[in-house]
Amino acid sequence: MKKVLALVLALALCLTAFAALADGVAKEDIKLGVILLHDEDSTYDLNFINGVKDAAAALGLADEQVIIKRNIPESNDCYEAALDLADEGCQIVFADSFGHETFMLQAAKELPNVDFCHATGTMAHTEKLDNFHNAFAAIYEGRYLAGVAAGLKLNEIKEAGKLKGEAPVMGYVGAFTYAEVVSGYTSFYLGAKSVCPDVTMKVQFTGSWYDEKEEKAAAEALIAAGADLISQHADSMGAPTACENAGIPDVSYNGSTVESCPNTFIVASRIDWAPYFQYIIGQKIAGEAIDTDWTGTIATGSVKLTDVNEQAAAAGTAEKLAEIKAAFEAGTLKVFDTATEGFITVENGKALNEYMADVDTDPAYEKDTQVVSDGYFHESEFRSAPYFDVNIDGIELLNTAF
Repeated sequence: MKKVLALVLALALCLTAFAALADGVAKEDIKLGVILLHDEDSTYDLNFINGVKDAAAALGLADEQVIIKRNIPESNDCYEAALDLADEGCQIVFADSFGHETFMLQAAKELPNVDFCHATGTMAHTEKLDNFHNAFAAIYEGRYLAGVAAGLKLNEIKEAGKLKGEAPVMGYVGAFTYAEVVSGYTSFYLGAKSVCPDVTMKVQFTGSWYDEKEEKAAAEALIAAGADLISQHADSMGAPTACENAGIPDVSYNGSTVESCPNTFIVASRIDWAPYFQYIIGQKIAGEAIDTDWTGTIATGSVKLTDVNEQAAAAGTAEKLAEIKAAFEAGTLKVFDTATEGFITVENGKALNEYMADVDTDPAYEKDTQVVSDGYFHESEFRSAPYFDVNIDGIELLNTAF
């Protein structure tokens, strides 16, 4: 009897293994389709292109196994591009811009055998489709680190007596007033404030993710308004170019600008998308489910800084950033620390002890989830896309039309 049971168990295990193999895709047959809002001229889209290439190289995929569609607007063109990629044999289709989401969701509902993955979106965890997925990373930690580098530079400028005013001021070029941007510039400011307590920041929005002329003009306006240093959440070389022209220190985003701006570029934070691309391709090959809502971290290699440009950065910057990064990895530091008295305040010094955030996004944008507990704001823990949208003391919004 024991031999019969052993035989049955072995047969069951073999059938299970065969089923898993049958559900998977052979590596030589896998195809990934990628939809980009812009092209290589956009630092944002270039970062995704580099991530795809790195992942494909690491997995040993041939060039024809990755199909990239560039300059696809946030319109029905995205839906058509997604269908085209599926028709070309892509088992996974990925899109990189917030406004692509509804069109990717439409395609996912029509093609249940294709996995549709979308960066920065908010709907996957509530739609609950097996083949529709969101992904982002804890880039607020990277922004905080970049802010620390900015704060150290401001201290250096202050000690040299070269501030434009009595206290250090940063300028920040933002695209829109979305939570993703608010979370980014707030974490950058908090990083700077952690080492330069008297810093304040002015934010100028452009109303576009990629508009080199407007981004350059916004940076120039911030410099004219007294900014001692500039950073950005926008995708062109506009702001870095304005800084290099004016000799103003700059903290970039999505990649180093040191070749074009050797005298002013300090450091840049970015999301490395290669780990996510490797993950979704690997899951598809193995016949295993892709996470509905995936958040990359420093630990997964998804949040990174460029090398520090020692020519422009304050002395000791690289060492300080290594120290802060280690604290994030150990879990002993939280970006949105609400427990430290006076660190995050709203409405003229009021502590942020509680906050209801719009996590389960609906048409009315109702606040639905308490996100402050245990002494910090739990960003990107209830879903991958940021939902920190609090206006805190020390940050002045120069325009809010976007």
